[in-house]
Parts: sequence; structure tokens; C-alpha cells
Amino acid sequence: MLHGRELDYLSQCIKSGWISADGAFVRNLEDEVSAYTGRQFGISVSSGSAALEVAIAALDFKEGDEIIVPTHTIISCVSPLVRRNICPVLVDSDLATWNMNIQQIEEKITSRTKAIMVVHTYGLPIDMDPVRSLATKHELTIVEDAAQSIGLTYKGKPCGSFGDISTLSFYSNKHVTTGEGGMILCDDSALADRSRSFRNLCFQENRRFVHHDLGWNYRMSNLHAAVGLAQLEIISEHLKRKRRIGIYYRKLLSEIPGIILPPEDKPYSDNYFWVFGIILAKQLNMDATTLMAELKEEGIGTRPFFWPMHEQPIFQKMSLFTDESYPVAELMGRRGLYLPSGPTLTKHEQERVAETLAQVVRNRT
Repeated sequence: MLHGRELDYLSQCIKSGWISADGAFVRNLEDEVSAYTGRQFGISVSSGSAALEVAIAALDFKEGDEIIVPTHTIISCVSPLVRRNICPVLVDSDLATWNMNIQQIEEKITSRTKAIMVVHTYGLPIDMDPVRSLATKHELTIVEDAAQSIGLTYKGKPCGSFGDISTLSFYSNKHVTTGEGGMILCDDSALADRSRSFRNLCFQENRRFVHHDLGWNYRMSNLHAAVGLAQLEIISEHLKRKRRIGIYYRKLLSEIPGIILPPEDKPYSDNYFWVFGIILAKQLNMDATTLMAELKEEGIGTRPFFWPMHEQPIFQKMSLFTDESYPVAELMGRRGLYLPSGPTLTKHEQERVAETLAQVVRNRT
């Protein structure tokens, strides 16, 4: 939803003649996002996936190291590990939160475990205190993927502030968007410097074209940053709209049998419904793919949940996660989808979605 000062800032950017990286809007966005999340350093990049690639590279894990990761997540969380021959160790999801099952983390820790990657999913943060306690106990790094959760808080503290290194996404469906973009957040100056280097091809200050590491061109343009700065100014409105949409959907859908609704607020955080998902209970005679097709016939667009990492064809081809099973993530992958929930959605449109969904479900029960 672009209704702030985006056009004004873009015009300023174009008039300045500086539209590529390292412009004033890039620096301002890094400063404002790091301040908003309570971090010392913000390093802008071209996407949330780029942020994860750079973060993993900057942490300098070694081949054979293990990082604990939820299996229910986007592939961007696992692919940087696989590319660097780091071993992703998976845990299942928790139906009470739709996040990783934190009760399963400790049993997966071995002498090779170096980090826990937490991923706040769909609008509710992970319960971070137990994770932080485990990390301290076992001397593990926390990598926090806060791609979906800028603006969310855990016990009053901003998401994006809990990792030794944290990442954000500014993709078009996020609470703050730059169209495409992301950011790395940390409090360690050396880690910030390594991140800046990796996002910029590992150029050296004195000998620019002499390289000691392999980096990427993952810089954010000044144009993208201009949009992001305007978006950050109105994030509180976006959050209110998302929460209002989620609460109304819960009311509309609460009586439909066989539908598992998103988790309610927890003592440590409110749910801001980044997207509004539903899971089809096993008694319903259809999976998410079937329901999505039927809703599409009625003019209602939907999207599926993440497909579990242990069932990804590319990882099976690489003989990863052999004979592993994670029942909750498998249920969510097969029977989970999210409904239209953009910030411009009207109550009338939500009512139409709910009525159509109820009719489709009734026909299947």
C-alpha cells in the first residue's frame, strides 16, 4: 500500500541524480530501520534472500557445521547453508503457534551445532526467551529471520532485535516494502563490516579489484530506499490494518467446521496477521490445492503455505533429510493456505471470501 511520501521521495531521488546504491536515501533507511528495531547497524541489500545469504557468509561458519532450522519455512533460509556445505538440522512446527516447535530444539543440538535460525512466521513471533536460554546454555549463535515481522514485538521488544544477526525482507507484501529489498541488522561492528563487504563483491578499500572473498552485488538502490523510507513512516497504519483484517476474518470464519484458524494472541505478543492463513482439518475431504482451485473458480485468489524443506525435490535429489518426517509441517504444507489479506482489503470483500469459503466447505462435508 503506497500512500505516504513515496512519490515525493522518489522525485527527490531522481532530481538529485543519484539513483544507484550509496545515495542519501539508502543511508537514511539503514539508520531509520536500525533505530526502529533497536540495533546499532543496518546493512541494506537487494532482497530478504540476499540478506540471509550475506548473514550466513558474514558469520563464517565452516563446512560440516550444523544450524537448526524450521522445516516449515521458505527455501531462502536453507539454501545459503547448503551452498556453503553447512548442515541444516530440521525441527517440526507447532500448531499452537505455526512457528518452529521450540520444544524440539535441544534434542537436535550436537557437538557440531553452531547456531539456531529462528523464523517468525505469518504474524506471530517465536517465543524467544526459551530459545535465547538454549543459545546461551550451548554457546550458540542466533540467526533471526524477521522477514515477515518488522513492526512486531516480543514482550515489547522489536522483532529484528533478537539475533546475533537478524534479517528483514522489504518484498512487496511486507509491512514495509521497497518493491524488492532487505536488510541485515546487528550490533557487532566487525560483523557489520563483513556484511557490507559481502553485499558489495568484497571490494577492498585500498585495492578495489583485488578480492580475498567471493561476495555478491546485493546492493540496494537509492530509488528502492526512497520508497522504503516513506513506507517506514506509515508502518503503524499498515500494522493496524493487518490486525483489523485478521480479527474480522477470525470472527467471520469461526463457525465454519473443519477450519483451523491462525493462533490467537499469546502472552508475549499479539498476532498481527502478516497474512491470514487457514489449515484444513483432516476430516475435510480436500487438501489446500483443491480448495484453492475451487476458490479461484469463484474469483478469489489464494496462496499455499510453505512446502516443508525435508520434502523439497531439490534437497531429495541431493540426498538431504533422508527418511525424515515432520507431521505438523507436512499437515501445514498440504492443507494450509492463506486468503486475500492485503492492507486495502475491505470488509465487504472479506465477507465475500468468508461466504464463498463456507459454501465450498459445506459442499465437502
